Amino acid sequence: MSQGQWYPPEWPDRIRALAAGELTAVTPRRAATVMLLRDPGAEGGPGAEGGPGAEGGPGGPVVHMLRRRTSMAFAGGAYAYPGGGVDPRDDDRLIGWAGPSLEHWAARLGVATVTEAQAIVCAAVRETFEEAGVLLAGETAGTVVGDTTGADWEADREALVARDLSFAEFLDRRGLLLRSDLLGAWARWITPEFEPRRYDTWFFVAALPEGQRTRAVSTEADRTVWIAPAEAARRYDLGELLMMPPTVSTLRALTPFRTAAEALGAADVQDMTPVLAQARLEGDELVLSWPGHDEFTKHVPTAGENGGAG
Repeated sequence: MSQGQWYPPEWPDRIRALAAGELTAVTPRRAATVMLLRDPGAEGGPGAEGGPGAEGGPGGPVVHMLRRRTSMAFAGGAYAYPGGGVDPRDDDRLIGWAGPSLEHWAARLGVATVTEAQAIVCAAVRETFEEAGVLLAGETAGTVVGDTTGADWEADREALVARDLSFAEFLDRRGLLLRSDLLGAWARWITPEFEPRRYDTWFFVAALPEGQRTRAVSTEADRTVWIAPAEAARRYDLGELLMMPPTVSTLRALTPFRTAAEALGAADVQDMTPVLAQARLEGDELVLSWPGHDEFTKHVPTAGENGGAG
């Protein structure tokens, strides 16, 4: 078991309570997160955030990651991708749309309605703009906005973060279409039933648009980095980077690809079956596992020390 896995010490007690019928599972909130990729040297200049100093060296695309502040109630101190919860206002408002149809997205994401599909894709694009300053939208179906670092863009970004502005209103105001074709659905993970804060999270992959650059603007993060997926996974294995299982799993899945475009092109064949952790009692141990992801299996003694965050 890697020493980098985020593992709250209160989980054993909550697992026991759930098994005993003393804990009611919270309904997970819909969420989306984006693995934003770029090829080395494709953004910024020497010393710039996200520039050629990205960690991991040459050989393949690098991914943009944020380290969540240790004060955060959920996964504090863990490295993750830009992302967050769905805004319910994105379910039922017609927005400018480019790329695959909403019917296509509903089938790919495994949801029942096109409105739900729209909200999830909107969350992916909106959160990437809110937390990284990168916007997957354009004035036409074949264009993408350029530099988004100006004061007017920042004012809109802050209004989105504060929920003073809906994403549909933002796109309408600027005359933009959401470029859903710049996203690929990659995975779906659901927070375990014993967690007090639960998310049904869709993972997407996207390539950094030409002319844009990431900015360290998320109030939920204290560090951002561009890093090769293999390097991030290696440092997780060494216990140097703290991460949740879905982050590690998706990092490992990105390692074979030589370019950001190649990874995006492989998105359609990724398995979107939801991954939900399971917990069971085996003798004097609680066994926590994620189906299909044996590396994250955790054995927790039912008495004495629970094993901490390892």
